[in-house]
Amino acid sequence: MFHTATEEEIKRGDTTDIYFRRTKEVLKRKKLDRKVIAEVSVSSLPEGYTWGILAGIEEVAKLLEDYNIDVYSLPEGNIFHEREPVLRIEGYYSEFCELETPILGLICQASGISTKAARFKKFAGEKPLLSFGIRRMHPAISPMIDRSAYIGGCDGFSGIAAEKLLNEKASGTMSHAFIIIVGDQKLAWTYYYKALPENIPRIALVDTYCDEKIEAVWAAETIKDLNGVRIDTPKSRRGDIRKIVEEVRWELDIRGYKNVKIFVSGGINEEDIVNLKLADGFGVGTSISAASTIDFALDIVEIDGMPVAKRGKLGGKKFVYRCPTCLTVQVIHEKEKEKPACNKCSNTMEEILLPLIKNGKLVAELPEAEKIREKVLEQLKI
Repeated sequence: MFHTATEEEIKRGDTTDIYFRRTKEVLKRKKLDRKVIAEVSVSSLPEGYTWGILAGIEEVAKLLEDYNIDVYSLPEGNIFHEREPVLRIEGYYSEFCELETPILGLICQASGISTKAARFKKFAGEKPLLSFGIRRMHPAISPMIDRSAYIGGCDGFSGIAAEKLLNEKASGTMSHAFIIIVGDQKLAWTYYYKALPENIPRIALVDTYCDEKIEAVWAAETIKDLNGVRIDTPKSRRGDIRKIVEEVRWELDIRGYKNVKIFVSGGINEEDIVNLKLADGFGVGTSISAASTIDFALDIVEIDGMPVAKRGKLGGKKFVYRCPTCLTVQVIHEKEKEKPACNKCSNTMEEILLPLIKNGKLVAELPEAEKIREKVLEQLKI
């Protein structure tokens, strides 16, 4: 019905690029298959980023399970940098060559979303940050989008389909459509929140027909125990959003509604998070859901025990070590036997490419999304 691949098609490599299938056929026919080591890393990060947040590893594990290979991975939710391997695959090339395309597809987009969410969360600090962007993307991947945004630092998400995946309830306020159908803002707010359970926060959408500050005051006067108001005015007509928030805050405060919070959505970018000091929370859509992908690449670095590499890549099997205190990373060649010490903290560094799959069997624990998110938030403090 929809233009999507099935899980079975992805698992068996039917979503690969055709040249990988042809490569496998020729290698088999000519008896040229070799035991290789391949590494996944990124040569450059988008938009001048200096770090990224790895996501999609749980799906990669499910993809590669039952294939006769060994896989080592940076655990999901960890910070990574350019030219640092995040995944290492060891085995006969024909065993996994058709899976290169889905491997990269699973982590490139998810990591881009998690990275963008983490950047937003770093700017937002303790203020709530919600993922509102699934309407801009194909619905088949909406759970992945909300999961990646959540583990990257978003405090909540709007998509119902992600609830089972995250063991969390979706968040949201109300739509302009409901207010328009009712035809009167005050009646719409009243109907909406009288019909819903009391545990759902009372947050009124206040930019449908009138000036935001006028509707915000009406909402505070109309809804008992109003928790907040949401400004969702698009950039095409909202003018200076910072001044609008300042006006709304002023008008609410002078009428005794200092407890009513202001939430902002609609085309929010990183700069808005920094500038909107008076806003109490943010709903971010396309900036996160359509975040720039991380252009990971998979490269063979060893064949039958001998180092190899294409132009611009470093040959040989590598180990990745990180300081647990400052997160400084060192990448060393297999022949360097001693664990490196951190140049900043003098700590002995820890190896962070850990066993994920051995002989086709999953050997690593795949933590819940909440645990991954906690790890991300800890790293963002450093």
